[in-house]
Amino acid sequence: MFQEEELNCMQVLERGQDYIEVRCGCTSQKYGDYIGKLKVTTKGRFVIDCECFDGCPEKEMTPYDFEKHSQRFGPRKWKDHIWVILNDEKVPLSKTCLIKYFKHGSNEVSTSCRGKRNFHRDEFVTCSSCEKERRFRQRTKEDCMIYHAAAADKKWKCSDRPYDKITCVDDEERDSRKRYRGCPESFSKCEGCYSCVCVGCLKCRSKECDCSLCVDFMQNAEP
Repeated sequence: MFQEEELNCMQVLERGQDYIEVRCGCTSQKYGDYIGKLKVTTKGRFVIDCECFDGCPEKEMTPYDFEKHSQRFGPRKWKDHIWVILNDEKVPLSKTCLIKYFKHGSNEVSTSCRGKRNFHRDEFVTCSSCEKERRFRQRTKEDCMIYHAAAADKKWKCSDRPYDKITCVDDEERDSRKRYRGCPESFSKCEGCYSCVCVGCLKCRSKECDCSLCVDFMQNAEP
């Protein structure tokens, strides 16, 4: 899986037939270093067992969740914030040979399906029959995929809504109400910002979907 010279300077804990395990960590500005064991498989899956204290129950976390568990403040950039030991120094994953083995498709089956973004604002789909806009909430992966399928269906109708059954007779939301789309930054009339607009993550893209958006994301997206 790895060339021997790539690992000579890295603090390797264990090598298996289809995986390698190395010491890793993430530094909190308030609580210091959170230490863990990063397991990288030949299928491109990254999982971390936390060892921040003896008996820590957090096992097989995604890098995203390990970064959050370490209570590091600021933007989520796990490939820059999680480090491994190279020549007795802390080096970000993004600057090591490990990161090139990360594959989105393999990591989607992890305990958490969260990726770069944790939040997706409400979106609207227009009925092909009555031309009224209907709200779709995107709080879970299932919600995101329901909206994804509806937005791609040019013949989508109110009666196709899988929850809160409605018909074309039901009133459309008022324009003033539509402006409230659930931005986490509490922008009451946010029209789209870095906090609530996502162009692709493991929550709203699926390896089971054959649309160009999902296929391109799974094949080409950066970790």
